[in-house]
Amino acid sequence: MSSSRFFDRIAAAVLVCAIVFTAVFLYLSQDKAVVEAMSSVTGMPYEELFDKFQVMEVEIEISDEDWADILENPLAEEYKQCDVTINGTVYTDAAIRTKGNTSLSQVAASDSDRYSFKIEFDHYDKNKSMDGLDKLVLNNIFSDATYVKEYIAYDIFNYIGVETPYYAFADITVNGENFGCYLALEAMEDSFLERVYGGSGQLYKPESTQAGGGMKPSGAPEGNGEPAEAPENNGKLFEMPESDMEPENMDFPGGNGGDFGRDFPGGDGRGFGSDFPGGDSGDFGKGFPGGDGRGFGRDSSGGGSDLVYTDDETESYSDIFDNASFDPNDEDKMRVIKALKKLSEGEELEKYVNVDDCLRYFAAQTFIVNMDSYYSNLKHNYYLYENNGQLTILPWDLNLAFGGFQNSDATEAVNSAIDTPMGGSLEQESPLYSKLMEIPEYQELYHSYLQEIVDGYVNSGQFTSTLSKIKSVIAPYVDKDTTAFYSFSEFEEGIKTLETFVLLRAESVEKQLSGEIPADSAKRNQDTQLVDASAISLSTMGMQGGDGAGGKGSMNGNMFGGGPMGQGRGGHGGGAFGAENERPEKDEMKQSQKAGS
Repeated sequence: MSSSRFFDRIAAAVLVCAIVFTAVFLYLSQDKAVVEAMSSVTGMPYEELFDKFQVMEVEIEISDEDWADILENPLAEEYKQCDVTINGTVYTDAAIRTKGNTSLSQVAASDSDRYSFKIEFDHYDKNKSMDGLDKLVLNNIFSDATYVKEYIAYDIFNYIGVETPYYAFADITVNGENFGCYLALEAMEDSFLERVYGGSGQLYKPESTQAGGGMKPSGAPEGNGEPAEAPENNGKLFEMPESDMEPENMDFPGGNGGDFGRDFPGGDGRGFGSDFPGGDSGDFGKGFPGGDGRGFGRDSSGGGSDLVYTDDETESYSDIFDNASFDPNDEDKMRVIKALKKLSEGEELEKYVNVDDCLRYFAAQTFIVNMDSYYSNLKHNYYLYENNGQLTILPWDLNLAFGGFQNSDATEAVNSAIDTPMGGSLEQESPLYSKLMEIPEYQELYHSYLQEIVDGYVNSGQFTSTLSKIKSVIAPYVDKDTTAFYSFSEFEEGIKTLETFVLLRAESVEKQLSGEIPADSAKRNQDTQLVDASAISLSTMGMQGGDGAGGKGSMNGNMFGGGPMGQGRGGHGGGAFGAENERPEKDEMKQSQKAGS
């Protein structure tokens, strides 16, 4: 009996200590230094906030003056002080700003204020955090009628073993007013580096000048981030010069989907002529202005975002080093350059490239048909991690996955060739992919990871189960979403289409792996029996800039008709360069929404 009472006392003492420890930890949890010091033992405590099947509650309190300034000047991306309550816990003196490139300028040009945001908890006090997290990203579900494309894409990367940021849905209020259902992400900065890599190494977010600079052709006039105004020429971007040439014989500009709204003439479409940039690589993306292309043409980067080795001068890699998450010194930069040089030579690949992690990344990237990435000429929307001279590629910004970018035909997207996922010509200009695939054992391993996604994630039922569960979780929030780009019925239809697309994609990938469908697009011909996806429309899931048909929030028919790099469908009042592009001034369009904020 005495022994039992002794152990009871010990248990009671342990319980008291645990309660005291928890109280002290919660008190100190906004101190980032304390959290990071303890993270090696406890793990990052903010992980609990990113429950994949629960909606995070985010309440933002900001002065009316600062909020109005954010909405009136979104392209400034200027931080403003705010307090944030997340799942009931208050984090004071944080900072909030808008975020994005094309999506930001498109929303700014529309009648919507539904911007993506960054919340930086340590902006004013470096010791503060959200239970160890330095920055929270809130994505606005742009160009995504399903709400879940980015979520599912990250889930596939995560399934196959690629390091991803934490992700979960969030219901946002601003000064007590509902602001919509967003996707919350762990920013890939200090906290991510600490959690995943123990704080060692460097992170870069390469961004080509074409991707980050308004996606305009070389020689185009500089702007302030606002979409250009269309000339007064009946809604067409250009007047065609007088010529005896027949349109079908011209390379300028053409397209099977109408470039700047179908009124722009042309034949099969290879852009602005064979040298700008022309050829099979297209120019402004498929259907913009036309052709089979991927991006702005072959010479898309020149600043290193394609990971091509140029020389040993750090200035030659501004796309990488100007977009560093931290502050790399010359030694850090030279390690990256040396790795790129070895990659270009195909030498000591396993020393300079984390081969297995990269192959897993490419398997997931190929499966989700995400061209708004390293896979297009834009060469962006990915992170490059370097540690001890070894490079790893990581995913970011996946809202245009599942054929939402540079694709117009569902059957074509579903059957995107797994060995030439960039369209057939860009692979050789993308050495991180091509140099690995030159090694038969690496290509075989890449194929095995694709098979694992097909078998383990899709055919096993995990995908449909996850999709069904997350739909049921977010549906009530989507239904009440006051700032949504799409209606609730469009959300439901988008979910159905996404489910069909992924199942058909798995069928096609499996047939390509078995050889029933050529895995190289160059080996296909008119007799190739592809998986038929003609019953679905990619635009149902949401695409870059929408499908040009007009719609809720003016997002379904936005910039450049079907969106920059979109499908070129014009649409009445549906785009900065679409036909009949007349709309009230932006300030007038936003007046009612700002009044309610």
